[in-house]
Amino acid sequence: MLLVATAWILLLLVGGGLALDRVLTGAITRNFDDQLDYLVSSLIVSAELGSRGEVVLNRQLADQRFLEPNSGAYWQISGDGYEAFPSMSLWDRRLKADKVYNDRNIHFYDSDEFVDKRPGANRDDPGNQRLRIAERDLTLPGSPVLWRFQVAETRETLDAQIATVRRTLVRSFALLGLGLVAMAALQTWYGLRPLRKVRREIARLRAGHTKRVAGPLPAEVGPMGDELNALVEHNDRQAEEARRHAGNLAHALKTPLSVIMNAAAAGQADLPDTVIREARTMRRQIDHHLARARAVGRRGSAHSRAEVWPSIEAVERAVARLYPNVRIDVDGVKDAVAHIERQDLDEILGNLVENAAKYGGGSVFVTARLEAGYVEILVEDDGMGIPEADRIRIFDRGVRLDTGKPGTGLGLAIVRDVAEIYGGTASLEESEDLGGLLVRLRLPAAG
Repeated sequence: MLLVATAWILLLLVGGGLALDRVLTGAITRNFDDQLDYLVSSLIVSAELGSRGEVVLNRQLADQRFLEPNSGAYWQISGDGYEAFPSMSLWDRRLKADKVYNDRNIHFYDSDEFVDKRPGANRDDPGNQRLRIAERDLTLPGSPVLWRFQVAETRETLDAQIATVRRTLVRSFALLGLGLVAMAALQTWYGLRPLRKVRREIARLRAGHTKRVAGPLPAEVGPMGDELNALVEHNDRQAEEARRHAGNLAHALKTPLSVIMNAAAAGQADLPDTVIREARTMRRQIDHHLARARAVGRRGSAHSRAEVWPSIEAVERAVARLYPNVRIDVDGVKDAVAHIERQDLDEILGNLVENAAKYGGGSVFVTARLEAGYVEILVEDDGMGIPEADRIRIFDRGVRLDTGKPGTGLGLAIVRDVAEIYGGTASLEESEDLGGLLVRLRLPAAG
């Protein structure tokens, strides 16, 4: 994180420094050019025509440097067919002037070569200087010649000012960059300090020294600490639930195993039948706990969605083949979606509809509807029903009120357990339409 912050700071400082350098050097150069422009205007105002049509000055420019040879400040007036008229500071040199005069507006440029010397002069003379030149072409009254007015000044002063500004910029931005990097490092260290505390608390939690992330935590990570504690509590509940159901399964298998062992030890003649009967009991218990374990494993998925109507139709077709003499009617909303896995929905609906077909009088109604954020499925039959006093304990594992028909006593227990795992409920009532039992299954609706 610190390396990314440092790279970003350097990138911004370099970009900002280059932009500021361009602005400041441009401002200094424009100010320098404004002075040259003023001198060109003064030179034009002082110019007039001589007796032979040449240009003369009616007064000298006030800057003393124009009178001193190689002083760094120069002016020159030139025109086609006339000898160039230079300042005394040029001495035996001349400023370059193009032979085509068409630049009537003031313009500025740099000259890498100081002057054009007269024929035979040494081109590498140490007196050469880099110049900033301002020039303008115009026609004086009474003269057909297009005259070029040039004022030049050495770039030493301009370059010195630019160099000073750049040194100041580099030093200032370097100091600013160091300060920002130091601030980023301090902010990173200080900002991550609450996370270091959380890390220590998690280490203590993992080592078994505490059961929760102890507070008080800084406000920045307080919600994260609460979520960690909630996760620990959730895992504890799941572990306790797993231990409880493992114990329940062990207890459920203990009795059939004891029966088999006693029958084998006593050498009973019906030992094979006893083994088959108790093995079926154990298998039913295992199936029940496996179904519940699957539902527990799926309930954490926020994407658990099942369309209710296709599941109802699939169960209706399956039960109709098992009980061809039973009439099963389905009705209700067809676009309801419940927060449950399709396999679990099929299993609990299959248990309910099969029970209604098995213990009813031949008619089963299945109705699906939406109510207050829940999908409600009603399964009714025209059987004897269940007395109100027995409607609570019938959900316990192994409880059967009608022992004359085959069954395991686990169907309703599976329905209740799976529904509660997904945040739903299952309850028993009396059917007003058919007079038998009504099972009201409520499951959270999926948005």
